[in-house]
Amino acid sequence: MTFEPRQPASRSLALTGSHPAQPTFSYSHVVLAGIRRQEHWSRTCFSKKTPSRALALKNIDYEIVAINLIKDGGQQFSKEFQALNPMKQVPALKIDGITLSQSLAIIEYLEETRPTPRLLPQDPKKRAQVRMISDLLASGIQPLQNLSVLNQVGKENQLTWAQQVIAPGFNALEQILQSTAGKYCMGDEVSMADLCLVPQVANAERYKVDLSPYPTISRINKSLLALEAFQVSHPSRQPDTPPELRA
Repeated sequence: MTFEPRQPASRSLALTGSHPAQPTFSYSHVVLAGIRRQEHWSRTCFSKKTPSRALALKNIDYEIVAINLIKDGGQQFSKEFQALNPMKQVPALKIDGITLSQSLAIIEYLEETRPTPRLLPQDPKKRAQVRMISDLLASGIQPLQNLSVLNQVGKENQLTWAQQVIAPGFNALEQILQSTAGKYCMGDEVSMADLCLVPQVANAERYKVDLSPYPTISRINKSLLALEAFQVSHPSRQPDTPPELRA
């Protein structure tokens, strides 16, 4: 099995629609990322839109190779992909001579090595709060409705299960945001927490979670989706997105 690189969607394109609710849409990405000030390209693999939005915000060029989590029994289990990430999970990032996995670790590395624009506040209290919100989303909610978990639940129970694990996390997050949010999760600057929020709201919509009890989450998500970096990395705008799901 080989992974063919593809260019990401042009950053000049505008988002014309939201990602439809499709529980069977389980695509991820391997990304070949190159830093503009370097002469060579470094291989990267990604799935979650969280790291790809960090790349877009930090103006890092990248190419995409599609990884289908269902086709061929899950392409993430191939020997070639396992060589990139022994956990056989996406995302993973190979850059600057090292390979990283896990979305938050990738974002933290990009933040420390390419700090502009800043995704973690300078104030230590606000920085800790951003990390708290990010962990709540990336570790407290998202893994519970991963494909590997849903497969164990059984197809007939997947929708109910996803709703039951997302709602408690959103209840907590809505309360936390009352004291941290401005235009975005932490005041009026986009942070790592916002990168985690948008894909989880998309998952909530996909699994038909009632978002009316979460006006702050919904408002922030709407503001973020208006930003170019969130538009070009939207799942409905990727090269491997099936034609019927394109925006």
